[in-house]
Amino acid sequence: MIPNEWDVLPIEAIANVSSGGTPNRKENEYWGGNVPWVTTSEVQFNKIIGTKQKITQLGLKNSSAKLYPAGTILLAMYGQGKTRGQVAILGIEASTNQACAAIQLNKETCIDYYFYFLQSQYENIRNLSNSGGQKNLSGSLVKSLKVPIPPILEQIEIAKIISTWDQAIDTTKQLITNSKAQQKFLMQNLMTGKKRLQGFNDKWLEYRFNKIFDRIKIKNSINNSNVLTISGKDGLVSQKSYFKKIIASDNLEGYTLLQHGDFAYNKSYSNGYPYGAIKPLEKYAAGIVSSLYICFSLINPSKHNHDFFRHFFEGGYFNKEIYSIAQEGARNHGLLKCELY
Repeated sequence: MIPNEWDVLPIEAIANVSSGGTPNRKENEYWGGNVPWVTTSEVQFNKIIGTKQKITQLGLKNSSAKLYPAGTILLAMYGQGKTRGQVAILGIEASTNQACAAIQLNKETCIDYYFYFLQSQYENIRNLSNSGGQKNLSGSLVKSLKVPIPPILEQIEIAKIISTWDQAIDTTKQLITNSKAQQKFLMQNLMTGKKRLQGFNDKWLEYRFNKIFDRIKIKNSINNSNVLTISGKDGLVSQKSYFKKIIASDNLEGYTLLQHGDFAYNKSYSNGYPYGAIKPLEKYAAGIVSSLYICFSLINPSKHNHDFFRHFFEGGYFNKEIYSIAQEGARNHGLLKCELY
């Protein structure tokens, strides 16, 4: 709810809105210069301090591209995926392509306030796009965007508060990134025995996989309908929730029945899992998977720790063994002959 004291006007009432252009790609002398040239792929709710591509002064002169000052707000009018509707602030003087709307605010406004406001209106702005096969924004639509006009001092204070939270979020993200790097380093050392915990000096033993795990071959005789799939990010998840539909066959009797804690191996490549993913069933008490999955469980859970092997598989420390049998073209049948530490 906008306060009664605030005006609400089209953004063109407080800003000059225009767009850039693209120099002729066939003219080599127009490209590779020192003029930054922004495309919508670089407009990502961010401050732009550099660009992937640059044009020359000649390219700028002989095209509809324009040079915009630092502080100009850019709004992506069209682009791939989530690009349309995203905004950025120029931290440098730069030109843009025709897919960017450049919003140069009047001096009596706070740039950061309107940058944050347009961010908050992302979904609404996307919904304003032209109808048709490819939904795009246009210069006229951008100019007509309604924006609130708080008193300038209030704009500044609002922007300061949001900026403080932005900085806190960035700091938290960096802390998480650093923590993940430390965790990865620790795992690499602990899971392979390069670093031993104090008080543990016994020699690590090497066993065949089938001495630690039993292959699960129990078929779905109880008519369980919780069909699972392996997601690299989410583990063993319901097909219905993951794909929004069931893609299994109508007859589920031949599927393998898993209980909570059982492991399943999908040999198919996925991002981060070059030799396939091994995941335990954690989200459900039971479920079923295609017979194409290799399923197994600990023979003696009181002797071998389930979580240790969960991390062992997830960290990729079993990849070397899988690779050796994958090279033989027998990844399915050779898995239980692999070595474990």
